[in-house]
Amino acid sequence: MEDPFEEFEENGTDTVFRDVIMLALIGFVAMVIMLLPHISKEKRETQDTNAPGNVIVEMHWPSDLENDVDLWVKAPGEGPVGFWNQGGEVFNLLRDDLGAIGDATKENYEVSYSRGIPAGEYIVNVHMYGAPPKDRAIPVKVVVSVKKPMEETRQLLETTVELYRYNQEETAFRFRLSADGDLVEDSVSTLRYPLITGR
Repeated sequence: MEDPFEEFEENGTDTVFRDVIMLALIGFVAMVIMLLPHISKEKRETQDTNAPGNVIVEMHWPSDLENDVDLWVKAPGEGPVGFWNQGGEVFNLLRDDLGAIGDATKENYEVSYSRGIPAGEYIVNVHMYGAPPKDRAIPVKVVVSVKKPMEETRQLLETTVELYRYNQEETAFRFRLSADGDLVEDSVSTLRYPLITGR
């Protein structure tokens, strides 16, 4: 004759075992959910730490325009770097955008990066390579950022320059950086300094 208490004990043990497993699973899922924001933040910081340069100069112009605008930069003691001289000791032009011609993306964008942060004066110019549209000026946004070792990228300067004629070259910024990579106070100006169209 079967003992009715034996069947009850087996069912009770199974229930307790299932409850323990479910609680462990719920606890594990809760820990993963709580850790997700920290994992994403750590990934962003790692990507920022591995930025390809220290002084970053970006130039954007409207994506609906097919016009070719060029970014030119000059580091202390170095010649101009732009589309026909894409690399120097300090700066490299990483993206030369021709407008809509041969462009894999719809964004009109050029960027230069430096190796290191030499102290001295930096010059950032924009150049209207081709003919602009007849009915409007081209607004060109220029952004300068600095990425010190083991720190996050920090934006220093931003402006918009308007280009409205063929071969127009405008100085977006002239500024000085200290040996520590800090912007020297009262050093920022837009005093014209042509880099490729003559002085």
